[in-house]
Amino acid sequence: MSENIERIKCLIIGSGPAGYTAAIYAARADLKPVVYTGLEMGGQLTTTTEVDNFPGYPEGVDGTALMEDLRKQAERFGTEVRFGIVTKVDLSKEEGGIHKITVDESKVVEADTVIIATGATARYLGLESEQRLKGGGVSACATCDGFFYRGQDVVVVGAGDTAAEEATYLSNICKSVTMLVRKDYMRASKAMQHRVDKTENITVMYNTEIDEVLGDKVVEGVRVFNNKTNEKQDLKVTGVFIAIGHKPNTEIFKDVLDMDEVGYLITKGKSSKTNLPGVFACGDVQDKEYRQAVTAAGSGCMAALDAERYLGALD
Repeated sequence: MSENIERIKCLIIGSGPAGYTAAIYAARADLKPVVYTGLEMGGQLTTTTEVDNFPGYPEGVDGTALMEDLRKQAERFGTEVRFGIVTKVDLSKEEGGIHKITVDESKVVEADTVIIATGATARYLGLESEQRLKGGGVSACATCDGFFYRGQDVVVVGAGDTAAEEATYLSNICKSVTMLVRKDYMRASKAMQHRVDKTENITVMYNTEIDEVLGDKVVEGVRVFNNKTNEKQDLKVTGVFIAIGHKPNTEIFKDVLDMDEVGYLITKGKSSKTNLPGVFACGDVQDKEYRQAVTAAGSGCMAALDAERYLGALD
């Protein structure tokens, strides 16, 4: 082995709740984990101003502060956290094989085990006003942020099952929910459409898209337009929930690891094991059902335990 290539017992790719929790458990198991953070250190939670549903914070916590706490806890047990982006992987198919990981297109490290916690990125509309007001009323997670809009008027953008689920969830909290559907029909299952139709405080606007999110520091409304007539109107709302899907950050694992048609990594049974030995996946990169910080953290624990057991079996 070249002296220039570093050997790591447990390499963790990603620094969200899954990655840092995996690091805490791996470090306590003396696996001496190294975390490569990716471009967004701390993951999606760093774009959330207030987190009210993570256990242990009775008064709530700022998303960035929560991730700082997790990072410090991981480092306390000996985790080495490095800023860097994994740009290439050469994963062994052999039991006990060595996985070669390229960071920032230049540095190569060798790892006995790899834990993938690269997460998934919410799809947004791409409007300047939408991006500016993320965390100020624009959200991609109703179950995360819906509580803050209790008794208020909100809109949900999307036409699939996720949008319908988020709209019905918000209908129990908010005064009114308006669904903005780009086409003249919904893609959601018939069961979800019936649920939307039966909910009195949900209104569906078809052939409707957002032209601009209104507001300076917080959302004060949306300007929408009918894509058939080009007629515009302003809706007075305080929350905008984008529910047009997520994209798992798995591009570098394409044709290497098993994934579904969308790109989520497939893990075996109730474990974090991928189709290759010594490679594990946790958090939103393999979970398209729940996508919560606490479930990501739980699966990070599972991945570290699976990695520890894998190495123990080799010994």
